Amino acid sequence: MCEGMPVLMKTSDSTLRRPRISGAETSVAALHQALALFPFEPGCISGAPQIVELGSMSIGRFDCSPALIRRESPGAAAQRDKAGILIFQLSGRSRIDQLGRSAQLEPGDACLCDMAAAFDLKIVDGGEILGVRVPFRVLKDHLPSPDWFCSRAMTREAGMNAPIVAMLQSLMDGSAAALSEAHQQRVGRHLLDLVATSYAIAFDATAADSSIIVGRQASVKLFIEQNLRDPELTPCTIAARLKFSPRYLRLIFASGDATVSAYILRRRLEECARQIGDPRWRGHSMTEIAFAWGFNSAPHFSRSFRDRFGVSPRAYRRTTLEGVAAGCVDRVAA
Repeated sequence: MCEGMPVLMKTSDSTLRRPRISGAETSVAALHQALALFPFEPGCISGAPQIVELGSMSIGRFDCSPALIRRESPGAAAQRDKAGILIFQLSGRSRIDQLGRSAQLEPGDACLCDMAAAFDLKIVDGGEILGVRVPFRVLKDHLPSPDWFCSRAMTREAGMNAPIVAMLQSLMDGSAAALSEAHQQRVGRHLLDLVATSYAIAFDATAADSSIIVGRQASVKLFIEQNLRDPELTPCTIAARLKFSPRYLRLIFASGDATVSAYILRRRLEECARQIGDPRWRGHSMTEIAFAWGFNSAPHFSRSFRDRFGVSPRAYRRTTLEGVAAGCVDRVAA
């Protein structure tokens, strides 16, 4: 992480602190509205954001400063009212980490985030971002397996991002306000059809798996992320909690590049590496961090960490913290 880049923590919408900004009350209201809908914090937004409602969707345009925003697992309400955020990078660069995947966004790229799961949003250079918040129940009418597309970058070359952004910019600049409610619904459906077409063009060759299997794999990964710290998390306990047979759970993961156990181990190691390389955690021992992420054996953790990253946890901490002190280092585990 670059020196001077703030780390902004958000655990749920209810924990948002009141922003201290100057200007008209309308700017304050706009900021509060934005923070209630989109995964940003006051410290990373420059000026007043623009928010437009389009039927069941919300569109926001933000000028962002460099920051690392960590959204923890939200509460039960977010699970019931599940929504996605389509992020369009207009300028600058960002990185999104969610469900064990990473998406690097350059200008013109887009990415879908699941607001019901924890994720990191790293705004690298600052710049302008367009966000579209849409309920998953609405999105699924156009994109049958939205979970599969979360945290996968849709590049400007692969999809149809340019006409989507042009349409969003037009709506932000005032055309949405002139539409009746019925016309807003029609425009919203047209927009989501365009998004679905763009995803089909960009990922048609790789998203050919059964939509049922894809959706259930996403459900399993979400369950793993929510219970990653539990040392009793195993394929058997996952199958029992989700009411799958162990054989069916293996089938769900068969199309991926790792077994369920290997995925759990990788995600635990990545989270341990993230904290080991974080200056704020320098006062915590390797064993303390490892046990907090579900490991119950220090030797097993050390061996697994060396196999994954090529160095011991102690050497990883020393090298990473020296890099942070020297200037700029990306502390998100590869």
